[in-house]
Amino acid sequence: MTERHDVAIVGGGAVGLLLGCLLAQRGLDAVVLERRSTPSRSSRAIGIHPPGLAALDAVGVGGRVRAEGERIRGGIALADGRQLARLRFDDLIHTLPQHRTEALLRERLAALAPGTLRQGTEVTDLNAVRGGVAITGQGARFEARWLVGADGIRSTVRRLAGIGVRDRRGSGPYAMADGPDGTGARGIALLHLERDGIVESFPLPGGQRRWVARLRDPEPAMTAERLQAILAERLPEPPRLPQSAPASAFIARQRMATTFARGPIALVGDAAHEVSPIGGQGMSLGWIDALELDRAIGSATDEPFADYAAARRRAALRAMRRAAWNMGMGAPVPPAGRAARLALARVLGLPPARGALAAAFTMRGL
Repeated sequence: MTERHDVAIVGGGAVGLLLGCLLAQRGLDAVVLERRSTPSRSSRAIGIHPPGLAALDAVGVGGRVRAEGERIRGGIALADGRQLARLRFDDLIHTLPQHRTEALLRERLAALAPGTLRQGTEVTDLNAVRGGVAITGQGARFEARWLVGADGIRSTVRRLAGIGVRDRRGSGPYAMADGPDGTGARGIALLHLERDGIVESFPLPGGQRRWVARLRDPEPAMTAERLQAILAERLPEPPRLPQSAPASAFIARQRMATTFARGPIALVGDAAHEVSPIGGQGMSLGWIDALELDRAIGSATDEPFADYAAARRRAALRAMRRAAWNMGMGAPVPPAGRAARLALARVLGLPPARGALAAAFTMRGL
């Protein structure tokens, strides 16, 4: 049996689910194919920037995100415990664990179009057919006029479509863990520009805070105890992480697909552009992709993806340049270089640079 749909979306994460909701609201028949049988609860993206919140508003879940999430109204840059600069965000950033955001989107999709999400369906093959694409996955076959790859940095759709990927500037090793927020800086992101690497922390719902530390070298076997030691070496008042706190290490990288569209196939989110998670803008960038792709699909043109691909590639390049700059500011540095960096941080905290920096952190222009 072959199921036929207007649009097939491969990947039932945050971006694929949002796109599914947008298409359902437009009245299109979509199917979302998700490899996992059960949702992931691993510690991933938390940042929801103003454009991302606008995308969530567009499908009717923004209000619940505001109610459940924690608001970030500004940031403070510090060094050796002393304040260097302070930013205020006119457009608030919200934080909410990704698994909770995805749960809200799954609920909304089920309300809009029951049965759209097919969990436990791993795509294994793609073939061109008259009027679209045929998708094979674990004994099931689907045909759709349009196919969207929303299946992450190791995208199967991208590989099967023969689309390559290229490395971009900006990489480095990091470690992170969540713990109780004892900083007294509710609603404020803290950026400690230390000699051995930046330590960032962001408020989370429920009185928690995420701690992220730049490492000199990769440490795959990261533990809460080891991260606690790193924070104690760098911060005058380090947090106290629970020994049971799940700690993880990762390499932040930036990669971009050679094209975001090929014929009736388009890529969104991490399948199109792997943006460094430092700065936390990747998920919101993917949601903007979904909004633009929804408009393209609804344009009733024979080749709706060309303009989408060009515009979103430009936006992704801007996001990657910003992320690479952020990562450079947080890398380990010798004493002479650190003095120059701290001087720059002070300048960036003054008008007019302060406004431009706040705009970049809140994703204006993407």
